[in-house]
Order: sequence, then structure tokens, then C-alpha cells
Amino acid sequence: MKIKTHLIFLIFAVTVLQSCCWYGDCNGADDLPPSFVESQYEPVYMERSEFERSVVLSPAKPVVNAGKIYVIGPYLFINEKNEGFHVFNNENPSSPSPIYFIESPGATDLAIRENVYYINQATDLIAVQVDLETGGLNVSKRIKDTFPEMISPDGFYPFDIPQNNVVVNWIPKTNTP
Repeated sequence: MKIKTHLIFLIFAVTVLQSCCWYGDCNGADDLPPSFVESQYEPVYMERSEFERSVVLSPAKPVVNAGKIYVIGPYLFINEKNEGFHVFNNENPSSPSPIYFIESPGATDLAIRENVYYINQATDLIAVQVDLETGGLNVSKRIKDTFPEMISPDGFYPFDIPQNNVVVNWIPKTNTP
């Protein structure tokens, strides 16, 4: 009896679900709304040669889109998502003072060991030596294509990436009529 009931339920469920469709017209490939089939963001590309020269130490700037925060010794590092890292003197934690900004397009993460800064820069892993006292910066090693291409905030991978380019960010698409 249980098998007969389960079989009837299964046939009913398959019949009902077979007739389901998304948003009206179910005759074509346009069953899903556009937001289900394409990203609402567009990739920002940077030429590989420019990308590899883009890591520099520059004057401090305001924090706009903060990411991860690190405290190491007397310094505070705040990731500016996909742009780099703000460096603060944190000797007075109630009032950290900005010192530098480490520009690194596509940067999302940082680790520091024995005064070497390891940065996840888009698809590459780079080792950077920074002297915060004198303001010197040197990229000592770059391991290309360590990480997969950066995906959009809504979960889409980039496609048709121009040759010798790297995705360093995603920006919202503009609605053009």
C-alpha cells in the first residue's frame, strides 16, 4: 500500500512540475529574468604590464570601501576593497593617524611575516618589502595566476577577458535606454 501511495505521489509531482515555467512565456530560452542569466556588474580590466607595475606606496587617503582590518605591532592596516591598503600609526588606538596607502589594484588580502607583506593582488600572489620609516616599497616576488579570476559581487565569472589583461574590480552596470 505504501509503495502504491508513493508511486501515485511521484507521478503527480512529476506532472505538476513538468508544467512549471518562470515568468510567463515558457516556449523559449527567455524563461528566466535577465538578473538570473547575467551579472549586474561589469569587470574592470588592467593590462598585465601596467598591473605588474601598479603596486606603489602613496600618501594616505580617506577610507571609502573598507575590507579586512589587520593590527601588526604599532601599525593598523585596512583593506580598501580591490584597491590596496591604508596604513595607520596605531600607537594611540583611540586615534590612529594615517601614514600611507599601499596601492595594489585587485588587492583583497594581506599577510605579514618577517617584514615581508604578502598580498593577494587579483590573480597574483606578491611579496612586497615595505619600509614604513623611509617610505620605500619593493615588489620582491610575483607568482602569476595563483588565484582564480575575480568573480562579480553577484557570483559571475568574467568571460572574454582581453588578452594580457587582468580583472581588478567589478562595477555596477549603468542602465542605458
